[in-house]
Amino acid sequence: MKIFITKKIPQKGIDLLKSAGHDISIHDSSTPLSETELIKASQQADYVLNGGMQKFDANFFQNCPNLKALSLMSVGYDNVDISAATQHGIPVSNTPGILSGATADVAFLLMLSVSRKAFFNHKRILQGEWKGFDPTANLGVELNNKTLGIYGLGRIGFEFARKAKAAYNMEIIYYNRSRNEEAEQILGARYVNFDDLLTRSDVLSIHAALTAETKNRFDKNTFTRMKNSAILVNTARGGLVNELDLTEALQTGQLWGAGLDVTDPEPMDPKNPLLTMENVCILPHIGSATVETRDNMALMAASNVLAAIKGEKMPQIINKEVYQ
Repeated sequence: MKIFITKKIPQKGIDLLKSAGHDISIHDSSTPLSETELIKASQQADYVLNGGMQKFDANFFQNCPNLKALSLMSVGYDNVDISAATQHGIPVSNTPGILSGATADVAFLLMLSVSRKAFFNHKRILQGEWKGFDPTANLGVELNNKTLGIYGLGRIGFEFARKAKAAYNMEIIYYNRSRNEEAEQILGARYVNFDDLLTRSDVLSIHAALTAETKNRFDKNTFTRMKNSAILVNTARGGLVNELDLTEALQTGQLWGAGLDVTDPEPMDPKNPLLTMENVCILPHIGSATVETRDNMALMAASNVLAAIKGEKMPQIINKEVYQ
């Protein structure tokens, strides 16, 4: 079978596909494919493995009638029109679970870095502004015994909450579409409504999927209901946060700080004012960026392709209804 990979992935995933005897072609460039280029390359393939953030809309599926399955090397799938894929009989899979620990580490890193203004103070050294000791300058805040609010307490949110509770004895509250009994039993997490999540959290961390319902969920209206001492952390998708409203909230002191591993758009404009704020820490979407996690993601994405080739259900299927 012919398999097209939209961006070079870790070699373990490529080797797994090659060892099964399949014909592999890879877009080996840091420049994303245009819509036309993506369709043209995919028309020559039986299966596509998406190693980047290419968009797969209704037009893509309409113009790739020979495509048999799409495998994503990511947990999120907001870049795919799932209903269009299902309409054309295309199963779509992702890579959930295996990046939970790595992404939770980045959420923890951002929370701690924001609380101590770490990125800003590092920049002061580079800019020659570290002149000596000032007992009242650039002060951070402590996290011990504070309340951590989780918006979307799934696998990543659970891992982050577990780390925060162990390190700082943080009280865990959360808002989900459904209760997370495991988190309640193991972490003592307490389910609250969305308004309580906003008003009670000292740190509010976002771990939900980006959907039409959650897009811009955190905006001026939500920020005005949060503590002005609160820290916002987002390692999910940039589109969950209205960045203009976030910028204003930070500039006016409505929020104390923010840590972002995801932005809207990506890549972020280097002139974005958020990058110069002392109470903001931003990373370039590196939540899953460890050797171990990326290797496992590549292997899972490749395994999903191999299952589809064998006529089996893709193990990490998103649109289960396609098999009906």
